Amino acid sequence: MNTTAAQIPNHLVWAILATLFCCLPGGIVSIVYAAQVNGKIAAGDLAGARDSSDKAKKWAMWSAIAGVIVAVLYVVLVMAMGGLGALSNSGY
Repeated sequence: MNTTAAQIPNHLVWAILATLFCCLPGGIVSIVYAAQVNGKIAAGDLAGARDSSDKAKKWAMWSAIAGVIVAVLYVVLVMAMGGLGALSNSGY
């Protein structure tokens, strides 16, 4: 196998982790692109494999970022609702 082809990562692990723990829709897109990398390398389409690899990485990264943002917003919302509940119950 060509040494250049071996240097194109498929980012499948990151895509799966992003799907499981962060953002399901973006993670699925990342898995699809990651799954295309090895097939394109086998077919000799190194430019296509590199493009799919870059897209898989981008989608996994953005899925992880979206998951963190949603988690932070959820915590802020729960804290705000808990604070409002404590304020409304303090009058009794």
